[in-house]
Amino acid sequence: MFHRSADTGRDAPGGPMLDRRAASGLLLSLCSLAFAPAQAFAQSGRFGPAHPFDWKRLVKMASDLAKKPYAAVPDSDNAAIDFEAFGALTYGNAQSLAGNVRLFPTARNVAPKPVKIHLVQGGQAREVVDTGGLFVGSADANTHADAAGFRVMSADGQTDWLAFLGASYYRTAGTSGQYGLSARGLSIDTGLDTPEEFPVFTQFWLENTGPDTARIHALLDSPSATGAYSFDCARSDASIVQDVKAKIFLRKDVRQLGIAAASSMFWYDQNGGKADWRPEIHDSDGLALRTGSGERIWRPLINPSRIRLDLFQDTDPKAFGLIQRDRDFDHYQDDGLFYDRRPSLWIEPQGNWGKGSVLLLEMPTVGETDDNVAMFWQPAKPAKAGDAMDFAYRLTWANTDPSIDAVAHCVDSFEGPATVAGLAARRPPEGIKRYVFDFKGPALAGLDRNSGVEAAVSVPSSAIVSTSAYPVVGREGVWRAVLDLREAEIGAEEFRFYLKRGNDALSETVIKVVKP
Repeated sequence: MFHRSADTGRDAPGGPMLDRRAASGLLLSLCSLAFAPAQAFAQSGRFGPAHPFDWKRLVKMASDLAKKPYAAVPDSDNAAIDFEAFGALTYGNAQSLAGNVRLFPTARNVAPKPVKIHLVQGGQAREVVDTGGLFVGSADANTHADAAGFRVMSADGQTDWLAFLGASYYRTAGTSGQYGLSARGLSIDTGLDTPEEFPVFTQFWLENTGPDTARIHALLDSPSATGAYSFDCARSDASIVQDVKAKIFLRKDVRQLGIAAASSMFWYDQNGGKADWRPEIHDSDGLALRTGSGERIWRPLINPSRIRLDLFQDTDPKAFGLIQRDRDFDHYQDDGLFYDRRPSLWIEPQGNWGKGSVLLLEMPTVGETDDNVAMFWQPAKPAKAGDAMDFAYRLTWANTDPSIDAVAHCVDSFEGPATVAGLAARRPPEGIKRYVFDFKGPALAGLDRNSGVEAAVSVPSSAIVSTSAYPVVGREGVWRAVLDLREAEIGAEEFRFYLKRGNDALSETVIKVVKP
């Protein structure tokens, strides 16, 4: 299980579980405070000597580091003792770097390991060696803190829209200013029966490219791998886009290497047993895939009764991601954490990634403070010591669904006994369950009950009691598929289905888990 540290709900390895709801309330109150203006690059005493810097030099650093024994970065001696102390150092009147960057301080059980921060201008990099004034109250000679990460501020300096903090985690606030799921530079052995390894970004190089952009380079290190990373980030009204480039070097064999990894939280939705007064609680509600062959797949997330690892084999995937498709406030009723505003994350590989699998890991959870969902690409080729590999991909963080196109997509789902309308007092048929899915999209435009639309279901014929597909009265453009199935005859933990007309698929393929 990934514990969410209380800074912005980020995942962090180890440490006690913190109350993300209380933490978010504190953040909302603190973030309204004003911030001091940026300081000049050449501020006296702030920076170390200048050194040439570019992508090739960073790659060489990662390559050289991989040839040396791993040496973990020790925890900071100046870490904040708890989240309250962390917040006091972070939110308030402090100086910025590179025009729009504010630093996070190290904090016990949140992000205890310091990172090196460099600013880049004209191909020259200088390390920040004096953090005086960069944290709230740190201009005081008796107050000192080390940097654990950073956040990129909006033009008015009142909010942030991009943050790197803890291990190799990073995320954006989307277009609604609400953080949710996280991306990861690299995952190693996630979901296996052996301990997971958490690679760490140990150094960052920041370049001021404008008020709504950021150019970031990072050096990654871990017992099994090193890496050079670059992030070109741009913020617009429609989305936040990050073009990522990575060069990875392996020190050791890795059983399960995760590229373009992400983690999220799913506690329950409208089909799960409510454990809270709110109707639904989740950062993401489905995994969307666009395969190399062009198939669209939607796999609704679950809170399983046991650890579950699903593999979606593919060759040269076009895109995949964790999506928050349900954006109706009434479905959450949360006016503090605003789950309806959580961003979706859509990952588009650049170039050909070859054979591999998108892996989806789901773990049981009894609350919203744990990230119990992980997703990543695992290359089919075994990851061996001495290997070097290149990956490039685009991340789109949006509050609309980047996975939607002309094919109809699933907008809602329900399940329960196969009752007969108007006969509520009648006992439902034993062993028969009703699955209801609503779809919307251009592919269904202009069709009606007489158009020959039907549901194609991948279960034995003996499991099918009835299927139907029809436009929903009063909901323009929405179609409903109703499947009555004999549970004992399904014969698998899940089934697939989609809407079709003749031989033409009209919708994405939905994968429904029936035995979580």
